Amino acid sequence: MLKRILFLLVLCASVASAAETSSPGAANNPPSEASIKQLLEAAQARKLIDSVMAQMDTVMKQTIQQATQGQPVPAKVQKDIDKREAEMMAALKELLDWNKLEPMYVRVYQKSFTQSEVDGMIAFYKTPAGQAVISKMPAVMQNTMNEMQQMMGPMMQRLQKMQQDVVAEMKAEKEKKGG
Repeated sequence: MLKRILFLLVLCASVASAAETSSPGAANNPPSEASIKQLLEAAQARKLIDSVMAQMDTVMKQTIQQATQGQPVPAKVQKDIDKREAEMMAALKELLDWNKLEPMYVRVYQKSFTQSEVDGMIAFYKTPAGQAVISKMPAVMQNTMNEMQQMMGPMMQRLQKMQQDVVAEMKAEKEKKGG
């Protein structure tokens, strides 16, 4: 779950930089705070963070359903599950608070881009193509993650098998030594 949060935060930053349009003669001046905030607004960065919250809530609910495997959950246990889920969502909400994230984005963008580049990105995101990038990038990233998970499945199985083999070898060695 933390991987998804970090991935989506990186996605938010990469969406805003996807249309970087630096020109050879671009000024090396760092961008102003106001222009970065304008870029974040044009790229709908806050909306993306809000969607992360909704996705994480869904992921937690799905994880709980998978853990209980459709079995009835006693009321006391369900109350504890609900409490923990609420605590996790509160922690996530605190972590992804826009009032904390926006200054971080301003610092990162000021270190990473020139004023000319930020101006170019703002112009791009105001175009129909830029709006298409904003609206379609979450689906592109989700589809990419799904494809990567499929690709990684066999590798993860091999890694688990290797881990099991190492544990078995260690156990056998310990038993051989009389341990």
